[in-house]
Amino acid sequence: MVTLADRSQEIADRIAPAGKTCLAGDDCAAAPVAAVAAGPRTGVQVYDTKCVTCHATGAAGAPKMGDAGQWAPRIGKGIDTLYANAINGINGMPAKGLCMDCSDDEIKAAVDHMVANSQ
Repeated sequence: MVTLADRSQEIADRIAPAGKTCLAGDDCAAAPVAAVAAGPRTGVQVYDTKCVTCHATGAAGAPKMGDAGQWAPRIGKGIDTLYANAINGINGMPAKGLCMDCSDDEIKAAVDHMVANSQ
């Protein structure tokens, strides 16, 4: 037999908050851990973790890595133009492909990787 106390507890459980707020300084808050870079990432690392999202599928008009036909007109404009477009954004590509923790040199290395594999 279900008692009124049982029903009250069931209702309380159903309407209880799904979680709790934990603010800095509270006992429940862990100290933040900062990631330390081990040095600049290679072009392959940047491509494999950032650029691949669009440049493997052609999303938003991105030239697919390995498709020489798509890359030829871009390569024809010169490497400095490719670097500038990758860093500053062009058409559907936002600046740095939204890799805001990438340095300009890391972006350039990723461009070099894609160009080398798309000729």
